[in-house]
Amino acid sequence: MTIRSLPLFHRIEGRKVVLVGEGAMAEAKRRLIERAGGIPVSEAEAHHAHLAFVAIEGEARATRIATGLKRAGLLVNVADMPNLCDFTTPSICDRDPVLIAIGTGGASAGLAKHLRLRLELLLPRQLGRLASGLSDARDALRRRFPDGDARRQALDAALGEGGTLDPFDDGAIDKLPAFLEGAGSENRPETFEIRLSSHDPEELTLRQARLLGRADTIFHDDDVPAEILARARADAVRRPSGHRPTDPDDEPDGLTLILRSPKS
Repeated sequence: MTIRSLPLFHRIEGRKVVLVGEGAMAEAKRRLIERAGGIPVSEAEAHHAHLAFVAIEGEARATRIATGLKRAGLLVNVADMPNLCDFTTPSICDRDPVLIAIGTGGASAGLAKHLRLRLELLLPRQLGRLASGLSDARDALRRRFPDGDARRQALDAALGEGGTLDPFDDGAIDKLPAFLEGAGSENRPETFEIRLSSHDPEELTLRQARLLGRADTIFHDDDVPAEILARARADAVRRPSGHRPTDPDDEPDGLTLILRSPKS
């Protein structure tokens, strides 16, 4: 299953970023650069930069400028001309330090904006405080859970829907101290079996998608499509069902998911 772009968060604080353009489009790019801590500079300083934004009318002129900047080794974004872009800018939902970036590969900035507006209504205002609290608690969590897998499983349980630190609960940040005192109580092995209704990943239920996103180990029938397995965490262990342990004592810790084909 391929994606059209590689989503990355690029740190530009204190770095020069070329901005070529005028008018409202260029001002929007300038605000974006400065909001991320970058320093907008002219085309003449391209040799000091790695990124460039071109925000001008006229495809011929935009192409000429973008081509020159690319030859100088810069990655270039050209406003409203996705075919000329090395990268595109997403619509951003900001809960600092949490950033949710919504991109459409340049297909529709309007669609990305309205998706962001919907998410703004769903995401608690305290989400950023929760993220900062978890960052500050790293040493405490490492002391309590020296084993990395046990630490991740405890956090997965707490951050899951209905968990102590459910990120959609605006009061989750207030529960963080209690979680740090008794985090181990939520770290328990669980096993769920899912019988798929079809091979189409778009037909996964919301619950099934959430379980896939949380699972530590996935046992699956041989004909479960890669597109569905791709919905799981990147570090989740994937094994054909035939390799499932027969001794219950050998079952994996954490959340185990058994995926059954629609034909099974």
